[in-house]
Amino acid sequence: MKSHRATKPSPISASAGPPRPEDERLPLGRTFAYGLQHVLTMYGGIIAPPLIIGTAAGLEQSEIGLLVAACLFIGGAATILQTMGVPFLGAQLPLVQGTSFASVATLVAIVNGDGGIRAAFGAVLAAALIGLCIAPFFAKIIRFFPPVVTGIVITTIGLTLMPVAANWAMGGNAKAPDYGSTSNIGLAAATLAIVLLLSKVGNAAISRLSILLAIVLGTLLALVLGKTDFSGVGEGPVVAFPAPFAFGLPTFELAAIISMTIVVLVILTETTADILAVGEIAGTKVDSKRIANGLRADMLSSAVAPVFNTFTQSAFAQNVGLVAITGIKSRFVVSAGGLILVILGLLPVLGRVVTAIPTPVLGGAGVVLFGTVAASGIRTLAKVDYKDNMNLIIVATSVGFGMIPIAAPAFYDNFPAWFGTIFHSGISSAAVMAVLLNLLFNELKAGNRKDSSVFAAGPPRMVREDELSGLEDGDYFQGGKLINRDGQEVPILPAAHGPASTANNNLPPH
Repeated sequence: MKSHRATKPSPISASAGPPRPEDERLPLGRTFAYGLQHVLTMYGGIIAPPLIIGTAAGLEQSEIGLLVAACLFIGGAATILQTMGVPFLGAQLPLVQGTSFASVATLVAIVNGDGGIRAAFGAVLAAALIGLCIAPFFAKIIRFFPPVVTGIVITTIGLTLMPVAANWAMGGNAKAPDYGSTSNIGLAAATLAIVLLLSKVGNAAISRLSILLAIVLGTLLALVLGKTDFSGVGEGPVVAFPAPFAFGLPTFELAAIISMTIVVLVILTETTADILAVGEIAGTKVDSKRIANGLRADMLSSAVAPVFNTFTQSAFAQNVGLVAITGIKSRFVVSAGGLILVILGLLPVLGRVVTAIPTPVLGGAGVVLFGTVAASGIRTLAKVDYKDNMNLIIVATSVGFGMIPIAAPAFYDNFPAWFGTIFHSGISSAAVMAVLLNLLFNELKAGNRKDSSVFAAGPPRMVREDELSGLEDGDYFQGGKLINRDGQEVPILPAAHGPASTANNNLPPH
């Protein structure tokens, strides 16, 4: 007789069976330590968009600081919503949310127009509401993301983030006099070395906190070398709440809204890829319902963001790498990171402490983090069947297509703006190409022929069972000769002497 207690749904997973990896609960101290590690990993990326957009809009330094505080506050709130989840909102996966870099170029173009920063907020608000409406339909594409597609996307996420790590390692600001200096790159290299050293030690806790500890130790090294300065931490207010509509009510311009809607489609594609990637890394089930919940949380956060003076929200790919490298799959860890982000948004003084971390230190850690994302994708691609199909050409073309905007950033400059917006992202480029080629070769089977292309993997090499009957343990081939375990050559009779089984039976003893 079955026990009712054994089949009672879990209050967390809401389903019978073993608990989900992402529902693991760690001790409070470790939860916040790992959460802080997530914050430090993505901090440089989350504050970059408001700095770039605010500068392009000609805002005062204090106003740019307001944008930064707002992006931290909303990013933290969006992360908590995504990880904890409520009905119809949140994928309940270890995903960090933050201001999307995919929208920066479009937002800069909008703020440089007549509408300024208020038109940018209006475009984000309208486009996010459109994205919220189409999110459930967008999630239906899950069936078009088999391992060959998800492996391509995960690999490309890691590869496209490597220029970010390199830029951080060089200093982050191309106009700075020490950009690309040996001291900056040396500091990044030292941080990388610390990550590798701490990862090698036998203590599992230290190994899993290697990124956080390396960032702390790298910052202390930078302080000794005079590469960072904490003197500005005490300047400015200690507590500040993001005031709604601090720049005035948003304005709505049709052209700006259309441009941002295209960007939202890109963000939906990238967030879908990140949800699938973190699901693959965590080893948990991701279906269309879960993707829809994640995308709705993404778009609702993006719609609320302009009210508090910030921009579109999306999942951060670099934190997917942190999940892979640490093996910490708990969504509650990322929720703790979201709470830290909210506190940073309310306490600018803490934000100024984190801002003092040198960019090269983040670059050194980023090399490992982003490389781990690519490695996870390669691991997924290794499980794909390449026999008698066109999966090899799907992988080759899609990864190559995704690398075009990375290798040649100006490649799409002469294309229509909407086209460039979509394909300027290597992640979106690879995802679109992988889905289309998977449809062409694996879904639309009309016209497919076995071994019709040089890209189709050939059959594996085989040996007849009777050809092995004369071999013994320890036999091996070297230089075309059969050698036994004592190092003596074993004569091989030519095929003319008869069938393989007969010839093998006539081999001299050895």
